Amino acid sequence: MDVLKTLFEQHFHVAVERVQPLQGELGGSGRKIVRLASGELSAIGILYGVREENVAFLEFSRHFRRHGLPVPEIYGEALDQGAYLEEDLGDTTLFEFLSKHRVGEKIASEAVEMYQKVVAVLPHFQVEAGHDLNYKVCYPRGSFDRQSIAWDLNYFKYYFLRLAGVPFNEQALEVDFGRLTKLLLSAPRDYFLYRDFQSRNIILRDGQPFFVDYQGGRRGALQYDIASLLYDAKADLPPLLRQQLLDHYLEGLAGFIELPREAFLQHYYAYVYVRIMQALGAYGFRGFYERKGHFLQSVPYALKNLRWLQHNVELPIALPALMNAFRSMVGSEKLQSVASEKEDLTVRIMSFSFHRGLPEDETGNGGGFVFDGRSLPNPGREERFKALTGRDAAVIEYLNQQESVHQFLAHVESLVDASVSNYQSRGFKSLMVSFGCTGGQHRSVYLAEELAKHLRDRSGVDVELRHRELERLGQ
Repeated sequence: MDVLKTLFEQHFHVAVERVQPLQGELGGSGRKIVRLASGELSAIGILYGVREENVAFLEFSRHFRRHGLPVPEIYGEALDQGAYLEEDLGDTTLFEFLSKHRVGEKIASEAVEMYQKVVAVLPHFQVEAGHDLNYKVCYPRGSFDRQSIAWDLNYFKYYFLRLAGVPFNEQALEVDFGRLTKLLLSAPRDYFLYRDFQSRNIILRDGQPFFVDYQGGRRGALQYDIASLLYDAKADLPPLLRQQLLDHYLEGLAGFIELPREAFLQHYYAYVYVRIMQALGAYGFRGFYERKGHFLQSVPYALKNLRWLQHNVELPIALPALMNAFRSMVGSEKLQSVASEKEDLTVRIMSFSFHRGLPEDETGNGGGFVFDGRSLPNPGREERFKALTGRDAAVIEYLNQQESVHQFLAHVESLVDASVSNYQSRGFKSLMVSFGCTGGQHRSVYLAEELAKHLRDRSGVDVELRHRELERLGQ
């Protein structure tokens, strides 16, 4: 962490006042991400031990900015220590924006317009900035070639099909994989392939999209990235909107290259399938193998996409063994139940005063966590805060400025996240987390609110928040 503070101070010429750990996709990347701040200044710090991937991200970032693309500015780097500092783009992802602007299948115009902005930028990455990119720094492969495709297909076969218990004939499936690979490689592939172009890697600031997490990019076909965005499982875009956005993308692409729509579509749905399989492999690896149950919450959405494809798309080649596997997946009650069980975990969060005793677990399950916030700086000792609570802006600002508070919360979130994942994977329905302090008014309230905010970003978690002492006082 000291190296990130040094990079911050070298760039801004002020000392770091606050360090806030940021949770990404809950164990999906291995990078440590923090926000460093001093007054109104802030930056994002990354610690990650894979030098080649760091080099790729830094070089790509600088290249894209030279082309005027909306990616974070790099403020500083210390590659020997696996660290770099980048522009803070905020916390609102396209996925969160979409979630707040939809009711079921009905998506508000604001979200549709934002998606249109996103697909309009994509050809700039693929064609304009892709033609003079240094592909020598790509990691782990310089192109989405036969080897890359084989990795993705085997990832799906061994970490999803096999671990989920989906029956398949291995030799027949390998024959289909060979046919599919040949079709994929017959598409023009001299463009930049972002690789993970999906709603959580797009950050919205001042009404405009910014793009991150392209360090796995490589040379490849145009179809892959637009398929990644439009068939992003949990975004669950309606089929009609997917079609409209694909049309919007193709209209924008026509301003860069001449590619007939029919030629694009000849390979498009093959790339849709391979992207869905890559994602399912990741869900299986993280969910079935690593026992991180929250990753399995995306499976029903991926199955929904496969069901739609089976009823509406015919590939130009026959893939009987693969299609049989897909039909088994779509009809599998086990896969539906494994995922649906993860949706029902209720986390009950409570603040309290130790003077009035520990909260009772009304579910009768016992267990859970009780965290003692009395070791943290106490706003209640200052006259200006005595009439306020941990929900008031002045108290929040005071506690946000204390590094010990951020460290405390980081440890709490790590422990609770691990339990939530374990509980979901085992089908448990309830977890209780309590925060105590002296009066149950400031620190415990703040901590409970922060954890609730953190967990509400997780799918499959129902958060119930109570402040026992504030309720007693009618606040």
